[in-house]
Amino acid sequence: MNATNMPAQTVINGVSFNATPGQRPVYVDGCTTIAQLFRKRCEDLGNRTAHREKDFGIWHSYSWADYWQHAKWIGLALRKLGLQRGEVVSILSEDRKEWAYFDMGIQCVGGIASGVYTTDSAKQLAYLVNDSDSRFLIVEDDEQLDKFLQVQDEVPGLLNVIILEDEGLHDLNHDRCIFIQDLYEIGRQAEKDEPGAFEAEIDRSAPGDTALIVYTSGTTGMPKGAMLSNENIMAAIEAGGHRLPTLPEDEQLCFLPLCHILERDVSIYFPLASKSTVNFAESPETVFANLQEVSPATFTAVPRVWEKIYSQVLIMVQEATPSGRAAFAMAIKAGMKRAEYMVEGKPVPARVQAQFWLWDRLVLRNLRRMLGMDKMRRGGTGAAPISPELLKWYWGIGVPLVEGYGMTETAGIATINTLEENKLGTIGKAVPGIEVRIAEDGEIQTRGLNNFQGYWRNNEKTAETFTADGWLRTGDVGRIDDEGYVTITGRLKDIIITAGGKNITPAEIESRLKFSHYISDAVIIGDRRKYLTALIMIDQENVEKYAQEKKVPFSNFASLCAAPEVKALIGKEVEAVNKEFARVEQIKDFRLIDVLLTAEDEELTATMKLKRSYVEKKHAHLIDDMY
Repeated sequence: MNATNMPAQTVINGVSFNATPGQRPVYVDGCTTIAQLFRKRCEDLGNRTAHREKDFGIWHSYSWADYWQHAKWIGLALRKLGLQRGEVVSILSEDRKEWAYFDMGIQCVGGIASGVYTTDSAKQLAYLVNDSDSRFLIVEDDEQLDKFLQVQDEVPGLLNVIILEDEGLHDLNHDRCIFIQDLYEIGRQAEKDEPGAFEAEIDRSAPGDTALIVYTSGTTGMPKGAMLSNENIMAAIEAGGHRLPTLPEDEQLCFLPLCHILERDVSIYFPLASKSTVNFAESPETVFANLQEVSPATFTAVPRVWEKIYSQVLIMVQEATPSGRAAFAMAIKAGMKRAEYMVEGKPVPARVQAQFWLWDRLVLRNLRRMLGMDKMRRGGTGAAPISPELLKWYWGIGVPLVEGYGMTETAGIATINTLEENKLGTIGKAVPGIEVRIAEDGEIQTRGLNNFQGYWRNNEKTAETFTADGWLRTGDVGRIDDEGYVTITGRLKDIIITAGGKNITPAEIESRLKFSHYISDAVIIGDRRKYLTALIMIDQENVEKYAQEKKVPFSNFASLCAAPEVKALIGKEVEAVNKEFARVEQIKDFRLIDVLLTAEDEELTATMKLKRSYVEKKHAHLIDDMY
């Protein structure tokens, strides 16, 4: 299709999208593939800043021209070393500018990019490399290289391993390992030998080409590789442009794993359309400090991060002077009054707005500055349920936070609330170009150009994931109201059927428990049992603070969980939640998980969600004790 036959366009913040989202093919600024859009942005923006990254405590800027040049060297070098169109390259690294460089370089020469979580073991790495038939592996440092070295004989299909950092590896002598600077040199020489080859490969890219493979968490078996095409990602970019507009001058902070489709969309693909600047956090541990330094205009995170920030604020308030605590209480009261109107889309009465104006200048504005949210126009949350009360709290302090929904198989986006159209407790309306329906069994199903191509070399699972008429089975249960807002009530596979035959979706109860600043996560138990119970993870910081104030003795996390006073504290929180539910949905007993979990533990996903099946299996003794 030539430019004169392109579909009608609509312009948002200077970027043109299809006027009727969902029509084929997807056009973003006249481009139909990720590689084409990447080339256009680099040509148009040149020396404007694309990325920032910290080095020895100082933020350094890197331009779109840098982005283009390094991706070009990478793409040409991999091609020179043997990468063929349609072959896979795996990336094992924390977030950094090179992640984006490789993602674009691989795709521009027709390769398929696949991320590997840095928390994965050597055994998991071998499985992913072999399942994807990866030809190259990118590793960040000596720690990640060690994983390859442990399984090198089990991954014969790998041609080369490219290492990003050489610290501690100066004496490395391995016939399959090369350093990033050597790869760049191969790319420079290839550019001289074949001028125009990179651009020619971009011209060959097509909407139907597989652009990336994203492996699911594998909570019910081995991970499956979801194939996302250029068209799938371009449809997600288009939907994001219509419902989550970002400005060219906006600053963003990248910190969730780029293996995850949510962060990949927000920090690599959406900025190709919006022309915004992405700042890479130093590490997941420094995200709160980096948030203060960057003060982004938009910020997307999983519920656990928003819960953590909320908990930190409560701790700060507890440590404040009596007058400071009183002022904060008055400010929150004024903010929550205003929030009640705003989250329902109602005009804020002048008196309520005036009270908020006063307390905002006295307290809340300083709070947002301390959190790094003083310039935040919109916060986003997804990947797991979040408490409506927590959403309202953020609106109350002047940070508009909206909830959305998507999964790997929908290219990360399906429904979302916006600042203008927002209903707490829902995941918003279907984004432009995507249809949502509720099946007879209550399952949420979607249809649109964002729906993935299928699972890599797994036709059986692909067939199971789509209905006979082409709709994607999400596995989530929910409902749609008269205005089009979608509400998730749970996972189809997680529905609890009690011994009395009552069907209960645990997600709503778990979400309400997690709003307590003493509880970080919970799993409701009760399938084929007489009553419901819960396994609970306490919030370490807040419970430790409580124990210190109450002079409760403890020596470590396990002893903290075992303290009778702590059990009583959590018992009160459970009782408060029980009052909000019918008798059959109330928790009759609970146990505390007395081990601090990280993303490296099998009970948690990389986005810090508890894996129900693993938790139930590993802590079966606690469950049996409650029955």
